[in-house]
Amino acid sequence: MTRTTQHATRITHHVSRITLLLGFTAVFIGYLTVWLPGPAAGLQFLGVELGEWAKFLGMNTRRNLFYLPPITLSLMLLTWTVVWDNRSWQTWVMRGLAAALALLDFPALEDLLGPVRAEYLPRVGWIGLTLVWAAVVSLASWRWRERPWAAKLTWLLLLLLGLMGAIIPTQVYLEVRPFVANLLGMPLGIGPGVWLNAAGHLLVAIISGVQLYRDYNR
Repeated sequence: MTRTTQHATRITHHVSRITLLLGFTAVFIGYLTVWLPGPAAGLQFLGVELGEWAKFLGMNTRRNLFYLPPITLSLMLLTWTVVWDNRSWQTWVMRGLAAALALLDFPALEDLLGPVRAEYLPRVGWIGLTLVWAAVVSLASWRWRERPWAAKLTWLLLLLLGLMGAIIPTQVYLEVRPFVANLLGMPLGIGPGVWLNAAGHLLVAIISGVQLYRDYNR
C-alpha cells in the first residue's frame, strides 16, 4: 500500500467515524425531541414520553416499540467497539455509556410490580439483552478484534440495527398518528424527533453499508 493510499484510507476512516457519531447523536437527540406535535404544549409528546402515553390509546405491548431507539442506539455503540482496543479507556467509557443509554427504557418499579407488569417485560428483556451483548462484545474483542471478518461482521450488524431503528419506530408512529388526529379532530404532522431518529439510524446504516461493500471488494 502506497503512502497516498494509506493517507486516503485514514481520511476515509476518520470521515466514517465522524459520520457515525453524527448519526448516533441524531438518534439520541431525536428521542428527547417532540415526536407527536399536538396543538398545545400538553399534547406535544417527546419520544421518551410517547410509549407511556400510548397506553391510553389502547396499545398494549406494541407500544413498547416506541422505546426501541435507546436500545438500538445502545446496541450500535456496543457493536462499534468490537474492533476497538480493549486496553483503551475510551473503549470502556463507550461501553459504559451504551449500557447507561439502555437503562433509559427501564420501567418504574410500581409498573413492574403492578397488575399489568406483563406489558413492561419486553422492555426489561431488551435491557437485559443489551447488557448481555455488552459482555459478549467485551469478551469477543479480546480474541477476535484483529480478525479480518470482525470488521465485516461489525458493519453488517450496524447496518441491520440502523435499518431496524429507522423503520420500526417510524412505522408505529405512522400507525398511531391517524388515530390521535381523529381523536383531536385535526391533522397532525410528524415531529422533528421522528425525522431525527430515522435520519440518524439511516445514516449509520448507509455508512455501514458503504464500509461493508469496501471491505468485501478489497
